[in-house]
Amino acid sequence: MTPSQHLQDTAIRYFLEVVRSGSVSEAALRLNVSASAVSRQIASLEEVLQVPLFERRPRGMVASAAGELLATHAKRHALDAERVVADIEALQGLRRGQVRVCASAGFAFEFLPLAMVTFREQHPGMQFQLVSASPAQVTQAVRNGEADVGLTYSRAAVRDIDVQHRQNSPVILIMPPGHPLARFASVSLAQMQPYPLALLDDGNTARQLFDIASGQRGLVFDPVLESGQFDALVRFVLHGGGLTLGGEVTVREYVRRGLLHTVPIRERGMHARSIELQTLTGRNLPRGVRAFVDHLRALLPAPR
Repeated sequence: MTPSQHLQDTAIRYFLEVVRSGSVSEAALRLNVSASAVSRQIASLEEVLQVPLFERRPRGMVASAAGELLATHAKRHALDAERVVADIEALQGLRRGQVRVCASAGFAFEFLPLAMVTFREQHPGMQFQLVSASPAQVTQAVRNGEADVGLTYSRAAVRDIDVQHRQNSPVILIMPPGHPLARFASVSLAQMQPYPLALLDDGNTARQLFDIASGQRGLVFDPVLESGQFDALVRFVLHGGGLTLGGEVTVREYVRRGLLHTVPIRERGMHARSIELQTLTGRNLPRGVRAFVDHLRALLPAPR
């Protein structure tokens, strides 16, 4: 049990695990206790509050309206407990601490590992946990308190999320430096059509905007590679397999080293997304998390 868990009531911890997993048995496995122990704690909460906290359904348990309200309060309480412990550990400076980051695949590929290295040069005691997920899952992880920081592409505002930094991030075309399209200052979708194309799956904002723009132009693309792993697409391009799509930040270092070349796409719809650095609304961030957020704010804007 971590120090912050000592500051939380057992019934609340069990309740939150059932909310996360949607199942008493699954929650019991994660907590390493019996299912009956979890059920007793949930029942005791419902007895105290005089209201059902879950709707029991054939495929699992879903929080009721009262359960959702309690979960929101309990998650913030749990995060505040973690902050207190982290801040106590940080009284002698940022010598210890952990930052949990959830990010879209492109950011987890190169930008964030490099940012973590440069941050640890100043604060070598800091540790990181990095999870890659779809944009919607990144935001949900922040809302659920499973991540301290989310870095993702967004097309619309989301409730319960504080945006610590936002910048426009058009979808760009990524290619080897010697590709025939590299000589153009910008390209159209029609110019891209003759060449092999590798794309992320449809949970990615670049793919969504590309599909919308292609449909509006009446163009059909048959990608030679589809993957949920951005690094696979980049390596496909590096090996001469074709083109892919992404953002300036995600391939910045590869372009700087001359390994890749990028070109803007002449479609208004390809500009309709932003990078968002996300934290949970109303949460007092631990000192180490705040420092890393500031670090990312400084790194994200394109070099002038």
